[in-house]
Amino acid sequence: MRISTSTMYEMGVGRITDLQSSLAKTQQQLSTGRRILTPADDPVAAAHVLEVTQSLAINTQLSDNRASATAVLNQVEGTLARVSDIVENLKALVISAGNPTFDDQQRGSIATELRGIFDDLLALANTKDGAGNYLFAGFQTATQPFAPTATGALYNGDQGERLIQVDSSQQMPVSATGQFVFQGGGQDVFKTLKDLITLLESPVDSPAAIAALNAGLSTAHSGIDKALDNVLTVRASVGSRLKQLDALDGAGRARDQQYQQTLGELQDVDYARAITELSKQQLTLEAAQASFVKLTALSLFNYLS
Repeated sequence: MRISTSTMYEMGVGRITDLQSSLAKTQQQLSTGRRILTPADDPVAAAHVLEVTQSLAINTQLSDNRASATAVLNQVEGTLARVSDIVENLKALVISAGNPTFDDQQRGSIATELRGIFDDLLALANTKDGAGNYLFAGFQTATQPFAPTATGALYNGDQGERLIQVDSSQQMPVSATGQFVFQGGGQDVFKTLKDLITLLESPVDSPAAIAALNAGLSTAHSGIDKALDNVLTVRASVGSRLKQLDALDGAGRARDQQYQQTLGELQDVDYARAITELSKQQLTLEAAQASFVKLTALSLFNYLS
């Protein structure tokens, strides 16, 4: 069978084109650091890479969610810590107000201080997070949860707990409803304060008034103790959630490393092997080009000369 000149040209050009394509692919692998440039390079590995990449993206999103949850819970904890300090101070003021040597003016001074404390507690109960959402309003994050009244404060939020997905199968509450924090557990710290202010602003000018003062101070002391216990219970819950988030972060970092390692094994180029292959391909291409040049230079005149 005789091969025409055009066929030899086509075969030679096709061979060189294939070699150039393989060389370019190896060069691209080296420049990108990736063994798999298209799914056709390794369909099974490419499918696995897609699965692992999706898992990695989900893991990253969960990490971001945990960071958001941690930020909110830290703010809740910080706010409740200040509430705890104020309530502790209230206990000291109630004890002070029971001093039998105090007169109406001195008790009135304590009442004035309590008005300032009431305002401070109300401000803390209406704290916003970094996004401008009220911390203690439940789902009603755009609604100021507490409004002052003549007898205490009215709660305008709801009982909802905002949840954040912190792991593949776990959601975590990142809020504490204001009604539970400030008005739960059989006490209302705002009403307790208002009653205490009214009590201390009332003149004590008879044995009956003295008895009423002592009874009122005892009631206030009990209510403040309950309020403090309630706040500390919520703080303990928040602390437990923060600790759990730390543990989940550790597990998430371990998964991230595992996914990265798996991706590397699947798609990262073996530089030593690729460089060796590149050198081999360059030599083969140069040889093919040289052979093609010699082949195309042959003609009848070569044989006649």
